[in-house]
Order: sequence, then structure tokens, then C-alpha cells
Amino acid sequence: MIEGGKEEARMFKALFIEHPRKVNESYGEHWLVANRFGLRMVVAGLGTMLHGFVPGLLTHAGSDMVRKLHGEMARRQQGLPVKKQERVAAKTWQPEYEI
Repeated sequence: MIEGGKEEARMFKALFIEHPRKVNESYGEHWLVANRFGLRMVVAGLGTMLHGFVPGLLTHAGSDMVRKLHGEMARRQQGLPVKKQERVAAKTWQPEYEI
């Protein structure tokens, strides 16, 4: 194997394999979860932007979605090793107001 091939293999592993393994998922599982989270954030973001223009509409859309996603993320962390849970717990975020 040529040297460049080894570097490409390391890069492929770093980009597509290592992180999903760290969170106990396959690439496909991670893709689905990440895209589901991302789509929900985009929809909530658009709702929050609409709320900015018309404050009486969607008064809790952004805050509700942030809470839901945070709760899901916290539950997903429970399956990880203790060291990773500690890192997440140290960064626990509490919303101070609603958007």
C-alpha cells in the first residue's frame, strides 16, 4: 500500500467512523439522528424568526424545541461511558428565558 493510501484511510476513519462509534451508533444510525435533530432545529429556527416579526405567534416554539432537543440529548448521553457523561453534565444548560 502506498503512503498516501494510509493517510486517506486515516482521514476516512476520522471523518466517518470514529465519532459514530464514540456515541455507540453506526454511520447510518448517526446520519438519521443528526438529520432528524437538524431538521427540527431548522423548523424551530424558522418559527422563532417568524415570532420575531409577529411576537404574538409561536410564542414558545423556539424554547419548547430547545427543551425537547436538550432532553433527548441528555437521555442519549445516559448510554455513554461515565467519563463522557461527566463532560456533558458539566456543560448542562438551563434556559433563563423563553424565546
